[in-house]
Amino acid sequence: MHPNFLTTLRFLTGMFSAFLFSIDNFYWRWEAILILTISLLLDRADGEFARQTGRTSKFGHKYDLVADGVSNAALFAGIGYGMPSNSLGGYAMEVGMAAGIAILGTEFLVMRAHDTGIKNTKDIGNFYGFDPDDGMFLVPVVLAFHWENALLIITVIGAIISLLVTLVMVVRGSKNSAGKL
Repeated sequence: MHPNFLTTLRFLTGMFSAFLFSIDNFYWRWEAILILTISLLLDRADGEFARQTGRTSKFGHKYDLVADGVSNAALFAGIGYGMPSNSLGGYAMEVGMAAGIAILGTEFLVMRAHDTGIKNTKDIGNFYGFDPDDGMFLVPVVLAFHWENALLIITVIGAIISLLVTLVMVVRGSKNSAGKL
């Protein structure tokens, strides 16, 4: 088995869970939470498997970033879409989409950051050993308690801050790289 196969499974399960959350059905909700948890475990497994088997590659790493960014963006968009129309003042879908766009933008900036010496998200947001991706493991728990409103508000604020911080780091890294030429 190749690590990129695990990345593909992560992407497919992530997208499927996003779709299930967009339906807003009690029974599908629990299926979505289970599938999301599997997706997040696969996200951890692909890179670890690649390192353990000596099969790391630039393509695999970028593929992993794209799969994570698109899956996570779709997840929050799906959650927002599936919420009742009166949630968050009637703007749940828009808040979910904004969170998704900011997450996707951050992931693509992280890919750009590799050219400036930033190797991964730990280099951007490592806080006492906490990788920002670790926070995704709280999402299924929060959703199990039906705290979607708080989740979307916190996520959109955090994702926009992360996008801006990453943008500043990439710009500074680009200026530092240009000065070394």
